[in-house]
Amino acid sequence: MVGVFLCLEDEMTTEKETVQTRTKDYRTATKLVRGGTKRSQFNETSEAIFMNSGFVYDSAEQAAGRFKGENEGFIYSRYANPTLSMFEERMILLEEGAVAARATASGMAAVNGALMSQLKAGDHVVAPKALFGSCLYIIETILPRFGVNVTLIDGTDLDQWRAALKKETACVFLETPSNPALEIMDIAAISDLAHKVGAKVIVDNVFATPILQHPITLGADIVVYSATKHIDGQGRCLGGIVLGSEEFVEDTLAPYLKHTGPALSPFNAWNLLKGLETLELRVHKQCDNAEKIAAFLDGHPAISRVIFPGSDSHPQHALAAQQMARGGTLVTFEIAGDQEAAFSALNRLSLIDISNNLGDAKSLITHPTTTTHSSVDDAIKRELGITESMVRMSVGLEDVDDLIEDLGYALSGQSD
Repeated sequence: MVGVFLCLEDEMTTEKETVQTRTKDYRTATKLVRGGTKRSQFNETSEAIFMNSGFVYDSAEQAAGRFKGENEGFIYSRYANPTLSMFEERMILLEEGAVAARATASGMAAVNGALMSQLKAGDHVVAPKALFGSCLYIIETILPRFGVNVTLIDGTDLDQWRAALKKETACVFLETPSNPALEIMDIAAISDLAHKVGAKVIVDNVFATPILQHPITLGADIVVYSATKHIDGQGRCLGGIVLGSEEFVEDTLAPYLKHTGPALSPFNAWNLLKGLETLELRVHKQCDNAEKIAAFLDGHPAISRVIFPGSDSHPQHALAAQQMARGGTLVTFEIAGDQEAAFSALNRLSLIDISNNLGDAKSLITHPTTTTHSSVDDAIKRELGITESMVRMSVGLEDVDDLIEDLGYALSGQSD
């Protein structure tokens, strides 16, 4: 898609050669603001929104050639669109090791596309039990309907990966840090084991963001994001993206998405481009706040457990420090008592909003066992340590002292 976009010299002007040739060498902040931007003949400052469904041709011969692949250009926005192409190119520049990408209507469309585009009856998939509820539903419920065999394991245990992988394994899927217990999976070691049996490695990198973790450089083949989260970061729109090699994206993923239609809206793609401009600033500020909140909660008499990859107390802290730049923007903790105690504390919050979303500029908190993981079997939740008193906080951009005061009031029973 990026190649298609760059060739449209008649429709959109090209940037100065020095900028074009240097783009991939720019540092992250510059890539986030400038990467992928192409201006139309009007030379607009901000990226244009191409809110059209179709495109016209100079001649019938050009149209016929376009469909045959003999000349490059856009055909239909379900296949590709200039605004989406800018978003895809900027994400490629950001995601180290990726050379191609396709945007999707949501994060779950990205997960579904990354899996279903390459699987067939008789294939085998290995995944951790620690997955977001909708991801687990695809792995555990949808894939077996199409004859795909699935093995669920403890993703932190490399011996279980070794035992589960076999010659029929087509791919493995994992998220790290996991949702909601923030378990850390060893991407490099898992990728090495998977590649020995010829399996592709798909990593859902939404919690770490492309600012803190680069799965492809650690050995993964494919990275998926819910761009709804940190990439938009302001609760405005849905979106997703899949990144990987040109061979996978162009030959396997693109035809699947083209014919099944989970297309991202150009308006949403424009919102995501705006979100990317401030992504690095937001993520680091949220990490700063998360570190201080985790420290405040640690040892608080109303808290029985704090889970934060940036804390020494996290069981995979050393691994997190090895493959992540920082501890992340989420803090999970257990309130002393049961579900009633958790609900009572949540209901006393006045600043932090109760919401199942994450990665937002506003701090959000949720009770996973009754929301994001309500569809997960109770036995699995117990096995994963998702308890009735566990809450997951997505830390925002507010003044951290206000957030700490709000948590303090809620945990002490104060309402002021």
